[in-house]
Amino acid sequence: MEKINTLVIGAGQGGVATSEHLRKQGVEHVVLERGRIAERWRSERWDSLVANGPAWHDRFPGMAFSCDDDAFADKESVATYFEDYARMIDAPVRTGITVEAVTPHAGRAGFHVQTSDGEFDALNVVSATGPFQKPSIPPIVPDAAEVTQMHSTAYRNAQTLAEGAVLVIGGGSSGSQIVAELNDAGRDVYFSIGPHDRPFRRYRGRDNCWWLGVLGIWNMDTPAPGTEHVTIAVSGAHGGKTVDFRRLAERGITLLGMTSGFEDGTLHIADDLKTNINAGDDNYRSLMKAADDYIERTGIDLPPEPEAWDLPDDPACVANPIRSLNLAERGITTIIWATGFKFDYSWLHAADALDEVGRPTHQRGVSKVPGLYFVGLPWQSRRGSSFIWGVWHDAKFVVDQIAIQESYLQHHQRRA
Repeated sequence: MEKINTLVIGAGQGGVATSEHLRKQGVEHVVLERGRIAERWRSERWDSLVANGPAWHDRFPGMAFSCDDDAFADKESVATYFEDYARMIDAPVRTGITVEAVTPHAGRAGFHVQTSDGEFDALNVVSATGPFQKPSIPPIVPDAAEVTQMHSTAYRNAQTLAEGAVLVIGGGSSGSQIVAELNDAGRDVYFSIGPHDRPFRRYRGRDNCWWLGVLGIWNMDTPAPGTEHVTIAVSGAHGGKTVDFRRLAERGITLLGMTSGFEDGTLHIADDLKTNINAGDDNYRSLMKAADDYIERTGIDLPPEPEAWDLPDDPACVANPIRSLNLAERGITTIIWATGFKFDYSWLHAADALDEVGRPTHQRGVSKVPGLYFVGLPWQSRRGSSFIWGVWHDAKFVVDQIAIQESYLQHHQRRA
């Protein structure tokens, strides 16, 4: 059994950031990754995916992207970035190793870690598996239905899908980008949209990420009630453009309300499409209003953009929404579920580590279980926690706590 001070699970952005801070603190550690570094960016995303934030913002402090600062890095560039970063900091990453079980020792500190490549005795364990662990597909359309169903993690490009129309369910960033790509490929596309926030991409010459920073929104430390998992429609595709569902409808995409049920080959659609789009408009306008107020208050010189306030009229599919959708009659052969993810800590066997629905119980990534930590969770310390730059700062806090505990143990050993 290999003994190690700290074992980090996952070599994505969270694991690489944690390794950097552990090395700076002089903490012996190893990072285990079941695939390659940044594997999910490589193999669980569609071909044309780009980052949702510009390169100047969505990065670690220690290294810039090779592309232009205002560009949105493609997924391969992001994966290469973390691979290069791990090499730069000499991170002790071991790839191709799956962590199968983590169990606290009985009567002493630390954990027994079972992996596909042997066993570890670790004083500390940091789970850096991130927020995108297990694809979530609502149990609405049965597997026996005569239609191909896949999560957005399985989608690659339009050419790999069966002939016919496509229904995309989920109005966030993934769904918005996928429907636009399918439409560009000449597919008939139906797009089921639920409640969402829809911020601008740029306003008055500055990117959305910049505005969220100067307005203090990234640093919100607790979500508003009911907004912990709000769907956000924002995109960096094609240089970054504001997502506007009405404009998508003008291109021939059929908008639908939330998918609420399925019976005899027909989907039941909720009567909430206009309500959802109007609420997205309210979010869009409120952010612009906050930006205008900031400019007026600070006197910063940014040109006005009155045309950004003009929204198109409702298309026919919004004014007269579809309430039922027969898949065969519409020629729909594929359903893509862009419906997010669930946590999966089936490997973690520690009482009090998770709540009743399987989410980590923690304070800024510090578990109730001594020696157990988390990095990369949504709202781990603030709104920006699950973004690349936010993960780096959260990892620093977590590693500082590991170092503090280490100092207490050293004091105990000296006194003993």
